[in-house]
Amino acid sequence: MAVNLQPPAASALHAVPGVRIGIAAAGIRKAGRADLTVFALDAGTQVAGVFTRNRFCAAPVQVCRDHLGPRRSAEMRALVVNTGCANAGTGEPGLAAARATCEQLGGLLGVPARQVLPFSTGVILEPLPLDRLQAGLPLALAGLRADAWADAAAAIMTTDTVPKAASERIELDGVAVHVTGIAKGAGMIRPDMATMLGFLATDAAVAPDLLARMVREVADASFNCVTVDGDTSTNDSLVIAATGRSGAAMLRDAQAPQALALRDALVRVAQRLAQAIVRDGEGATKFITIRVESAASVAEARRVGYAVAHSPLVKTAFFASDPNLGRILAAVGYAGIDDLEVDGVDLYLDDVHVASRGGRHPDYREADGQRVMAQSEILVRIVLGRGASTATVWTCDLSHDYVSINADYRS
Repeated sequence: MAVNLQPPAASALHAVPGVRIGIAAAGIRKAGRADLTVFALDAGTQVAGVFTRNRFCAAPVQVCRDHLGPRRSAEMRALVVNTGCANAGTGEPGLAAARATCEQLGGLLGVPARQVLPFSTGVILEPLPLDRLQAGLPLALAGLRADAWADAAAAIMTTDTVPKAASERIELDGVAVHVTGIAKGAGMIRPDMATMLGFLATDAAVAPDLLARMVREVADASFNCVTVDGDTSTNDSLVIAATGRSGAAMLRDAQAPQALALRDALVRVAQRLAQAIVRDGEGATKFITIRVESAASVAEARRVGYAVAHSPLVKTAFFASDPNLGRILAAVGYAGIDDLEVDGVDLYLDDVHVASRGGRHPDYREADGQRVMAQSEILVRIVLGRGASTATVWTCDLSHDYVSINADYRS
């Protein structure tokens, strides 16, 4: 039911030298379904990550933070991802299972366990079936390939209906550099980061401190700009691996043109993945862009954008194609801007000027609002008239199917 979203073509995804991917059906989720993915990384690969801010964070998130260290960037040799079990809310046994996963995979690859990062997604409060996971690791390693990105995008899905992957090729000082990424997520989505897993890789060489900075900037420009239902998951993780195999010079200065070009490519790939998550939101029928303009700060613009995007009343109106647009103004009003002058706020749906000077625009006709609301892709522009800052949030509507999907999730 994804909104204008097609599965990625394997031929459109660039292999990233220094990264090989293996997949197995370990029986963690359902018999016969691929649910275990291993990324084998060449020696010298630098990995940086950002993770959920949920205090009930999953065991693999805790292990990843420990292995990456305080600057959230370190040399890594493997990533391992399982679906079907979040390994969250599992206490010390869950931590032991995540660590045992790293130890076994490290042993199979001949690398230290601390150079392995584990990731899990699925049902919370269920023990990780470690025996099945560990039995699947040799199977995944036996099938390592450089061109398995599309297969990996499918293997990490849970309630997703469409695999999510994106890729770019750029040049740095005449040297070809590749960026490829995959993500999963469809529900329990909101900033900080989402019930999403995102894995991006590049064959550029990036210094550890710069890569740690880049992953934060990439997250803020992409996955921290989406919301499906306002819930923050226990397992959110985004990592970027830089193998250095392209032959391009090491990037160290964040303001160097080459570093800016790589960061922009990473952002473009991440934004395509983040928007794909919203397009595939559980039960979604509409893809909605909320752009808040003329705010006093970016933080203020985001606060308004999320107030609108999180409102069940707004989201259900979009599902019904009902131009009950006072709901949007109400959400702007409770966004927490105490000194907001409502007379200075303008509201647009695409090209339709809906409200101005604190009320309905004199030229607005409900038929025009109805026309826009019936579209599968909608732009909401909110002009606050308070400054020069802008922020964009991507979201979807809230449908009957969202309730059904989540009511039946464990069935």
